[in-house]
Amino acid sequence: MIMVSLMELDVKKQHDHAHALLRECLKKRNICYDESTPLLRSERGKPSLAERPDVHFNLSHAKGIAACVISDRECGIDCEGIRDYRPNVVKRAFSEEEQRLLEAVSGEERDRLFTRLWTLKESYVKALGEGIAYPLNKVSFSFSEGEIVTDIEGYRFRQYLIRDGSFVVSVCEKLGKCPY
Repeated sequence: MIMVSLMELDVKKQHDHAHALLRECLKKRNICYDESTPLLRSERGKPSLAERPDVHFNLSHAKGIAACVISDRECGIDCEGIRDYRPNVVKRAFSEEEQRLLEAVSGEERDRLFTRLWTLKESYVKALGEGIAYPLNKVSFSFSEGEIVTDIEGYRFRQYLIRDGSFVVSVCEKLGKCPY
């Protein structure tokens, strides 16, 4: 389940809003979530429900948007408004193939592609529970006929362009046998 909300809030309120989305998503699974809900944290800080290890979730928020994903498997989500192309980030965090893709376009198209690739990378490392300490340039994404292309095995990726493409939401979910 994925839930997205668009709003204009300060950072603290964005965080609170993302947790409100989580609360609403968990209600659909008859799980109560509030400030007193016990959480566990992985070695790298990824939260999980202490009393429901079978339910996985991830949150993201940025200026004007918050997103939540809930799954029976490890998952990650990242959302961003279209960001300016950042050459230093590309050199450090993008594969050679991705760098070539970005060099082939310019202007708003480059900004959009940069954001699409970045959010896919973020959703993946969040699903892994690694965060940006993971060597992002070791994973590579591209697009073919509207489909996400990657050599990462064992994970499924989805991406949504919202509000006429001014926001990007990327979701990563580990594949595996579904328990139901």
